[in-house]
Amino acid sequence: MGKIKRIGVLTSGGDAPGMNAAVRAVARTALADGMECIGIRRGWQGLINCDFVQLTRESVGHLLSRGGTILYTARSQEFMTEAGRQKAVSTCKMLGLEGIVAIGGDGTFRGALELSRLGVPVVGVPATIDNDVGCTNYTIGFDSACNTAISCIDKLRDTMQSHERCSVVEVMGRNAGFLALYVGTAVGATAVLVPEHKLDFEKDVVERIRASRLAGYTHFMIVVAEGAGNAMDIGEKIKEALGIKPTITVIGHIQRGGTPTGRDRETATRMGYYAVQAFAEGRGNCIIGTQEGGIVEIPIEEALTMKKHLQMDRYKIMEIMQFGTNNPDDN
Repeated sequence: MGKIKRIGVLTSGGDAPGMNAAVRAVARTALADGMECIGIRRGWQGLINCDFVQLTRESVGHLLSRGGTILYTARSQEFMTEAGRQKAVSTCKMLGLEGIVAIGGDGTFRGALELSRLGVPVVGVPATIDNDVGCTNYTIGFDSACNTAISCIDKLRDTMQSHERCSVVEVMGRNAGFLALYVGTAVGATAVLVPEHKLDFEKDVVERIRASRLAGYTHFMIVVAEGAGNAMDIGEKIKEALGIKPTITVIGHIQRGGTPTGRDRETATRMGYYAVQAFAEGRGNCIIGTQEGGIVEIPIEEALTMKKHLQMDRYKIMEIMQFGTNNPDDN
């Protein structure tokens, strides 16, 4: 790979706080290295439709504090087809793009792998609030989403304490419970339900609420990852089992928005920088990740086979903080 003159950058899949910081880092690093940087709007679909904007140092200014993504994002069914990917390759040729920085999650990277097989080098930057990309310890947006959920739950707790109520709060996490467990531990939840753990309703919910009540508590917080159950259904079961009517709150998409935290801004900046450096130094077809506090490059095919497992020992920590034992059934 010779000296690269022009690269593209896109955001795809669900948006995450810090994506704009990553776009800014990619553009400014590219320009500093003598490359042009083209922003592809609306993810892989924008590459098919030739939907682009020229990025300059000025156009990516004042992005560090902005949530969402100035390049917009979308999921493209057309890109999943061979014909759609061939259109994307044609756009790359027409614009003279010699590489693409793709910012997103696993779905984004699977699309990147297919494009790389057609001869377009791609570097991935992991950004998803679920923190479920296997090859990296951390994904852009996770810290911001956690802090948003924690802030919401702290406010809910004020009124729960005043009215001595139970609250069931549903957070995002269709296939992974990283967000729910982190948030649940941070707010001192009575119980946390995650997709990785098969639900035993009596043990995991009823007995935890009962143990809390016997310990003198009159308010209870149940945090549910969306992939672990429906908050309304959990609330109805609590009412049937214990005779208390919980309030139901689905935090929803506000977790995706808002000002990114310092951690997400700084991590996005480093990842964006190293993504461009990979191209500048003649490498591509990899994902930028964090491991043991440092930045690493993992070949994209290898990265997509890697799995990240929820650290179930965090449950033990949460239980000890809440019940003083690893087994609340003993209370």
